[in-house]
Amino acid sequence: MGDKLDDFIDGLQNQIFQETRTAYGDLAFERWQNLLYMGAMDKPDGYARITGSCGDTMKIFLKFAKDHVQKASFQTDGCGTSAVCGSFAAEMALDKTPDDLVEVTGEKILEILGGFPKEDEHCAFLAAETLQEALNDYMMKLRADNQRRTE
Repeated sequence: MGDKLDDFIDGLQNQIFQETRTAYGDLAFERWQNLLYMGAMDKPDGYARITGSCGDTMKIFLKFAKDHVQKASFQTDGCGTSAVCGSFAAEMALDKTPDDLVEVTGEKILEILGGFPKEDEHCAFLAAETLQEALNDYMMKLRADNQRRTE
């Protein structure tokens, strides 16, 4: 009985993997299997937390050095699609200046991933919006710090 159950579970898992790869593409599937840049960051220079209309919450953490993103990471309590998009948003932020970060959009994330089913595209926009808010947090801190220095 155990072998039949194991075979059934393996077959079901393979079917799910094949359907997921077909729907989301190879790049998104591979990232889903091996998420990069996931985790919190102590004392980030820029941080944002946004809950999307779907109920998923995305957090983005940025650490800058010499006006470039040195480290980036994300966390989400959402679905696999949210995790894939958060992972790519963090990766796309690396080595970017604040001016370059403005160009990381939901459309750009979807373009790199090769698109998503319509019902999941919002995850890319949630990741991009959270990244932009983390950048805004960094810029506000930088501005406040510069004002203190001139006073």
